[in-house]
Amino acid sequence: MIIDIVSDTVCPWCYIGKRKLEAALASRRDVKVQVGWRPFQLNPEMPRGGMSREAYLAAKFGGVERAARIYENIRTAGAQVGIDFHFERIRRTPSTLDSHRLIRWAANDEAQQEVVQRLFDAYFVNGEDIGDHEVLVRIAGEAGMNADLVRDLLAGDSDLDLVRQEDSVARSMGINGVPCFIIDRKYAVSGAQDVPVFHKVFDLALNETVRPEDASVTG
Repeated sequence: MIIDIVSDTVCPWCYIGKRKLEAALASRRDVKVQVGWRPFQLNPEMPRGGMSREAYLAAKFGGVERAARIYENIRTAGAQVGIDFHFERIRRTPSTLDSHRLIRWAANDEAQQEVVQRLFDAYFVNGEDIGDHEVLVRIAGEAGMNADLVRDLLAGDSDLDLVRQEDSVARSMGINGVPCFIIDRKYAVSGAQDVPVFHKVFDLALNETVRPEDASVTG
């Protein structure tokens, strides 16, 4: 079974959804999967250098206080799946283009899962700027990739257009929020759904006996 995960590296619900998918797979050992990560930018107009967290929260939520209430709900949801979110440590909201490039390159080294995990932890737990090339190079090295090669690639425009094109393709498919889990290129699970929802879609894909109106599960 092929699972394509359309996500953004600054999306906390994508991290939560990742944990829930992992739990669903852990409890269904009969399901053998190949997982791939696909880019989506929640902030496609973000400057390549990112922006201060305070300015971002003011623009997106109308201020830090309102954002804090929203993030407290996310913090609670994260704790339920073992994620210790530390939004207060984030000082800069990055462009995610380069982190998506790194994830794309990681596929060549079969290191996507490790890189994605490290990106989520770097940003949401440690408050690091995952738009910073040195942070990305360090993560690549920790995941077993060639750090020097990654540094050279980040210095150029390699795969920038491909990442943007994949983002555009996702939007053309009707994806306007993430995470979105595409199962066997046929069925979609939208949002950080609970384990039983994933199990239902696994069964649909395995049995391939589904009515068209059942092909998308949203939440």
